[in-house]
Formats: sequence, C-alpha cells, structure tokens
Amino acid sequence: MKSRYRWIVAAALVVLIGAGSILLKPSAKASVDDPVRTALSVTTTIPVNAVLPRNVTASGMVAAWQEAVIGAQTGGLRVAAIHADVGTRVKEGDLLAELASDSTAAELRRLDANLASAKASLAQARSNVERAKIAKQGGAISDQQYEQYTISEQTVQASLDAAAAQLDIQRITLAHTRVVAIDDGVITSRTAMLGKVVQSGDELFRMIRKNRLEWQAEVDASQLANVRTGQTVQITLPTGKVIAGRVRIAAPSLSTSTGRAVVYVSLPENTGAQSGMFANGRIEVGMAPALTIPQSALVLADGYSYVFELGSGDAVTRRGVKTGRRQGDRVEIVEGLAENTRIVASGSAFLADGDKVTVVTEGGKR
Repeated sequence: MKSRYRWIVAAALVVLIGAGSILLKPSAKASVDDPVRTALSVTTTIPVNAVLPRNVTASGMVAAWQEAVIGAQTGGLRVAAIHADVGTRVKEGDLLAELASDSTAAELRRLDANLASAKASLAQARSNVERAKIAKQGGAISDQQYEQYTISEQTVQASLDAAAAQLDIQRITLAHTRVVAIDDGVITSRTAMLGKVVQSGDELFRMIRKNRLEWQAEVDASQLANVRTGQTVQITLPTGKVIAGRVRIAAPSLSTSTGRAVVYVSLPENTGAQSGMFANGRIEVGMAPALTIPQSALVLADGYSYVFELGSGDAVTRRGVKTGRRQGDRVEIVEGLAENTRIVASGSAFLADGDKVTVVTEGGKR
C-alpha cells in the first residue's frame, strides 16, 4: 500500500515540473511581436530667437516722495482743539488744530486801540503844523518854533507806523493759532496733544505731500550706467502684488559706505504700497536679442535648470542650462543650449536621462 502511494506522489511531481517548464519557457513569437516600450509621448520644439527687455534687478524701500512737517508758528499757547489724526487725508488749508486764542485776540484789540489813538494824534499834529505855517507867515512865531511843530508831526507819524506794524504782527499771531495743512496729502504722524503748551517751531503733524510714494531702489555702479529717467519699472510688493512705476531720477553719485546708488521710482496712487515696505523690482533698461524656449520645456531640480534634448533613436538626454530674462511664457537660455537643438516641449518633469519617447505633433500624429 505504501509503495503504491509513493508511486502516485512521484507521478504527480513529474507532471507539475513538466507543466512549469512549459509555462516558464519564453515565447519566441511574443518577443518578436512586442513593441519597444517608451516612457512618454511628447512634442518637441527648438529654441527661437526673440527680442526681450533688458532688466536691472534691484531692491529697496518704499518711502514718501516728500514729507512735510507742520509745526507751531507761535509759542506760549496751549492746544485747544485737534481736528486731524494719523491717516487723515487733507487738502491744502484744511484746519488740523487750534491753539488757545483768547489772550491773542485781546492783545489785538489793545493794539487796534493804540493805532486809533496814534491816528488821532497825527491828525492833531498836522493841524498844529498848518496853524504854525500861517502864524509864521504873519511873523507871529519864529522859524525855530515852526520847525518844532513839523518835528512833532514826524514823531507822531513814526508812532503811528509802529502801532500799525505791531497790529499786523498780532493779526499774524492770531492767524497762527489755526494750524492748517500746507499742502494736499495724508497725515502720517501727530505729536499735537490736547492741552499741551507749545513753543514756536514745535512739530505738531507730519504728512506725505500729495500722498505720493516712491520706490528707492539701490543699484551698483555697473547697473546705474544703464538707468535713465522715464524707464518702466516692475515692482513686487511683499504681498506679491506687482505694480508698475517709472524712474523719476537716479542719484548722481554712489554712497561712499556701500558703493551703491539710489534710483527714485515714482509710484501711482492706490496701488497698495505703503511707506516703509521693502520691495524687489526690475528696471527695464532696453531691448536685446535672446535665445528663448517655452517655460514648459524647462525642468527645475536641486536648484538647477535642465532641458531634455532629443537624440538618435528618440532617446532623450538631460542638459543643464543657465536661464536669463523672462517674458510671458518664454525664457531666455544664456548657456547650455545651441540653436536648432530639438528639445522636449512639455512633460519633461516625468522624464529621466536616457528615456525613449514617442514624438507626436500637436494633433497627436507622428
């Protein structure tokens, strides 16, 4: 019984081994019919010559075009009212603050009365001169007495002029108790405090004139040589927003400490830029030819830029390139790629060096 069982097991093993060898044997027909497998179907392109703007890259602060300091023009008076605060948009002549004016107004009335008295005294002195002139002609008074009358008239006239000048000064002082905006703009600082006694020259407000901002970009000597007034500038704010500006003026000299110069770029209003922001930008200094490829053909890896060149047998080779200027979806290739070189136009991120590809046109045909 045992020998019969062993015979059955041995026969089963022989059958299994034979079947396995048949299944594992490669099929000659399959190896002939199977096509070579490719990594990806791609479209190709070649570099194209184009004319792109030449840019000077720079960075710097956004600042006020011009700041204006509004101070007290009279002293010894307290702040009685404040009508503006930080962020207030004002027009030239708008009332910002008021100083106590009671004592100034009272002094003005006193000086006005002094002027009226001086006018009366002058009228009397002139009348005396007229009477003395008649008396002199009749021999009633001497020449010396007549001269005393005329001198008296001149003295009263001088007193009248002094009183008028004092009155004018006091009127100006009274006008200065009203602190007004010296130009259109926006208030950026307020040091005026209600009840504070101010002295002449004390700063009360600070404002950005016309609410105009500018970007103060720093450039080196080689870059400064290419910058001209009126050139277009693209500025990227910390928020990511890109705004356009124009070069207002470039500094005529370099800083002795940094070796760099400041380029002042005018900014339009209501762009979201604020004084004190740090921003980067590009100054367009001219046009120059460039060898360009589509952005989609470029692969970024490990901080470097690559393209895939199509070689013989539709195999691709990864080439390192150095990029330059950009405009729209075109990228300038500065080094690493020759003209008329066929490269993969899109899908390069899925390729590896040496992969074989199927080249198709836009319509999907070879």
